[in-house]
Amino acid sequence: MVEEGKKAPAFTLKDQNGKKVSLKDFLGKNVVLYFYPKDNTSGCTKEACNFRDEFPGFKKLKAVIIGVSPDSVESHKKFAEKYNLPFTLLSDEKKQVLEKYGVWKEKSMYGRKYMGVERSTFIIDKTGKVRKIFRKVKVANHNKEVMEALKELK
Repeated sequence: MVEEGKKAPAFTLKDQNGKKVSLKDFLGKNVVLYFYPKDNTSGCTKEACNFRDEFPGFKKLKAVIIGVSPDSVESHKKFAEKYNLPFTLLSDEKKQVLEKYGVWKEKSMYGRKYMGVERSTFIIDKTGKVRKIFRKVKVANHNKEVMEALKELK
């Protein structure tokens, strides 16, 4: 289980351009690693666009934003282009990173149980340690919560 104060689990996944990206590529920067269920759905689109709209503020704090979902590289590419997302989206079709971070969970909707992504955000500091975990994220104002948590890292 991922815990605050512990080293973030390492990973390498393909981004929306098919390029391999590893967490270790971002040592020396604060990382906002957010997990979301699906491209082009209302909550996920709102969350991504909120991060996009606050992107200059995140850049000022020397933070990078990385979104992860089980969608394909192609789906991420279309999603990023459609909404002009200036950050990295990683494809975890095998759900290995989702499981490492404990966000691939049993969910239920209308009495039907299924496996899916629990919307979660992890703030990882410049040394690769998890500093803050937001689980069961509510999309409204989440970007502001993340921004406040990043300001406290200084």
